[in-house]
Amino acid sequence: MVSSECEPFAKTGGLADVVDALARALGRAGHTVDVYLPRYRTLSRAPADLTPLEVVVPVGVDPALGARGEAGRRIPVTIWSGSADGYRLRLVEHDPAFHRDGLYGGPDGDYPDNGLRFTILGRAALEAIRAEARPVDILHGHDWQAGPAILSLRTRYAFDPLMARAATIQTCHNLAYHGWVPRDRAWGLDLPDSVGDLHGVDLLRETVRIADVVNTVSPTYAQESLTPEYGAGLDDVLRDRGERYTGILNGVDLGLWDPATDTALPARFSAHDASGKAVCRADLAERHGLDAGGPIFGLVGRLDPQKGFDLVAGGAAALVDAGARLIVLGTGDVRLVEGLKALAAARADRVAVIERFDRDEARRIYAGTDVFLMPSRFEPSGQGQLIALRYGTLPLARLTGGLADTIRDADGDPDTGNGFTFREADVASFVEAGLRAIVAYGDAPRWAAIQRRGMLTDASWAGPAARYEELYRWAIELRQAAI
Repeated sequence: MVSSECEPFAKTGGLADVVDALARALGRAGHTVDVYLPRYRTLSRAPADLTPLEVVVPVGVDPALGARGEAGRRIPVTIWSGSADGYRLRLVEHDPAFHRDGLYGGPDGDYPDNGLRFTILGRAALEAIRAEARPVDILHGHDWQAGPAILSLRTRYAFDPLMARAATIQTCHNLAYHGWVPRDRAWGLDLPDSVGDLHGVDLLRETVRIADVVNTVSPTYAQESLTPEYGAGLDDVLRDRGERYTGILNGVDLGLWDPATDTALPARFSAHDASGKAVCRADLAERHGLDAGGPIFGLVGRLDPQKGFDLVAGGAAALVDAGARLIVLGTGDVRLVEGLKALAAARADRVAVIERFDRDEARRIYAGTDVFLMPSRFEPSGQGQLIALRYGTLPLARLTGGLADTIRDADGDPDTGNGFTFREADVASFVEAGLRAIVAYGDAPRWAAIQRRGMLTDASWAGPAARYEELYRWAIELRQAAI
């Protein structure tokens, strides 16, 4: 695997969780898995048993340097290998590329040389395979940052017999980020001029075109992304891939997210003994000055319109007037935050806004609330709703992407429902679903039954990992046929 993030070493979002969890699940299934990750300056930790491998990575030449640029065609890189939980982590060290404050950029935006930086990552992975003379069955790329690895494999290494056999899979965790490299910087990719167009190289688009198999992280998002509304400008190339483009729903780490063992909680609980959830609920309300007499709605995450949090800002007052309490943890769009803070100032007994990122407090919100809000305009897979179910908190979500694949409306499907859903991305639809949740909360036996159903949902990685194994086998068959 080639990825720009992997929990617990480097993380900005859900990509890191998925790469780590999938690698561990495949390792438990008996596969040998390497995960290539940049050795960022901000790396949160590293394995204790690191050993080095020195490789020389080919990169392009900046035309502006002329002859002086020849020395930059091959750069030394150290790959540090160590044991992770069920897989081998391979940290690619090159300080000029990765010894920076941010993973992708700084206060002024993305680093302009990101194309070159992640080319170094991808080419280092390929050179390590070559140096160790250990052929791989699958090169699995995650998001656009892995594009240079797959594109280089099929162009610069196309006639290397050791490398040519490797099948390729590109997983698109979020199609909104393409990895655009303008033509005047495309030299850093060291790819043939035929890759891209006159204006530059869209790394995700080109990788989707060339990978043996492409997938995204839920069946519904895979279907949605074939349309201009959700395809983020890639719907045409995704449609061109036909049956070679599919969706596999993410799981969650059941060991990491377990209310029966979570030390961040004031009390532990499970589906078989949920009494501790009431303690968590009372603790959350007391610490934030909330009157706990009605259902507590929780929201954790990035406060921006893509996540539908403008719907929350627009509908919060109506839900509070109907009896709900609301606690918000996150940062983001200033207008959304200020609107929610104004409501909190006016209704301090019913609304609390925590404007920061706090992992432990997020866990306490998952455990201590009754309803978890995920009104996303689009959501490739989503982890929040699965964690909420695990913690006995009913998701309230818009039917899109992975949310549509995991949440069934408790009113529309009384026998198997595990949350509350709505279709239209407008405030009225969001509020209507919220009002139905408030009514359901008033029926304690029914609410407890839905809670228990949600907590018993199998959201583990065992099923998704098996689907990836099937995808790997198919990609290998396709590659062998192509050879």
